[in-house]
Amino acid sequence: MLEKNLTPLTLAIMCLALVLVLFPVFWIVMTSIKPPTDWNASPAIWVPSEPTLINFKTLFDPDALREYGVGGVSQSATRSVFGSLLASVTATALSVAIGLFSAIGISRYGTQSKATPLIILSGRMFPPAAIAVPFVIIFSNVGLTDSYAGLIAIYVAATLPFSTWMLKSFVDDLPREIEEAAMLDGKSRLLAHLTVTIPLIKGGLFATTMFIFILNWSEFMFALVLSYSNVSTIPVQLAKYVTATAGTLYGVQAALAVLAMAPLVVVGYLIQGHLARGMTFGAIKQ
Repeated sequence: MLEKNLTPLTLAIMCLALVLVLFPVFWIVMTSIKPPTDWNASPAIWVPSEPTLINFKTLFDPDALREYGVGGVSQSATRSVFGSLLASVTATALSVAIGLFSAIGISRYGTQSKATPLIILSGRMFPPAAIAVPFVIIFSNVGLTDSYAGLIAIYVAATLPFSTWMLKSFVDDLPREIEEAAMLDGKSRLLAHLTVTIPLIKGGLFATTMFIFILNWSEFMFALVLSYSNVSTIPVQLAKYVTATAGTLYGVQAALAVLAMAPLVVVGYLIQGHLARGMTFGAIKQ
């Protein structure tokens, strides 16, 4: 039905929008397999004639580029990849776990006040740059700067409103009578939620987990201001591939960007069926 309603003009606009969206991805992927001699070629080389994996090798071997006469990078990306994995996975698990029980509490035992959504989402109404400095001051006083504990804590704080409200929409769609029936069978409230509520919203729980992981994996501002020498993440490492001697290492940056995008593409594909529904925040009632 949708295809029949497409006019040539609409189809042309959609194709143009698709090209605009996918061109940066195409350029990054092509740059990641270009040798250093092609990075700044004029005219630009769209598709390298001799693709190479030297940029990906350089991520874990800082001196790999020297065979092309280009200075090595300051440090490998191994620590950054590890840091992103540790901070993102841990923060996602904590955010979803806390958000899950918060969602159940609000949905089943809350007052349904109109102020509740505002209170929960108020933490996301400010741009990260506006609240990063206060966090730096607070964390400096308690010794959490440049530590994975501090980074995980701020990731949890930043994503908890999303995890709570997305999961609330799934809990709202679940009839209360199912949990009440479990309690009539002798289960406590907590056990009823653990054995009935959570298994029945496992699809929404998975979608929320993947969405929160995307937010944590790609976060830049907090990681930049809270990490110095002991902590590093992939977004921060991308900014560090600009050296005074070699200039901007475009190919290495592109290789790391491809490495960063790969899990996000997979995760985005897996949750596409649930994401739009979860982000409606329970606005549609059945």
